[in-house]
Amino acid sequence: MSHVARLPFYTLAPTNLKAMINLSASVKKSSLGEALVELVNLRVSQINGCGVCVDMHWRDLIRQGAEPRHLNAIAGWREAPFFSPRERAALAWAEAVNALPQRDDTDAAYGELAQHFNPTEIAELSYAVAVIKGWNVINLSLRNQIPEVPAPGF
Repeated sequence: MSHVARLPFYTLAPTNLKAMINLSASVKKSSLGEALVELVNLRVSQINGCGVCVDMHWRDLIRQGAEPRHLNAIAGWREAPFFSPRERAALAWAEAVNALPQRDDTDAAYGELAQHFNPTEIAELSYAVAVIKGWNVINLSLRNQIPEVPAPGF
């Protein structure tokens, strides 16, 4: 795979970029809480192999005070003792939704999710997964690279 960006997509479709940014911002301001959204963002980005997003969301969680050991264990969250039942339900849902349509195990994940989240939160969490998957697809397909020096505020 090339380590050169295919094009500067951030400057080529400003209306679309703004809409994605607004959706991302609205999800972060939802009733889920920013830390849970970022945890889901990190996990989905790990699964999808989006280095730009893994780097960004890991740094954001660290900035919020997350323990590095907690974050390092996210890839193995099922075996790690660091995650609450609510976080586990969110991570399972994120993985199930992210796997669609190749694999559909959302029934089992939804049953657990409904024990920890109300219907509005489930909808918000589903939007969170959709928007991070969208960012992953854009960054991966256009070969956006992890910046050596992160942009201010990111």
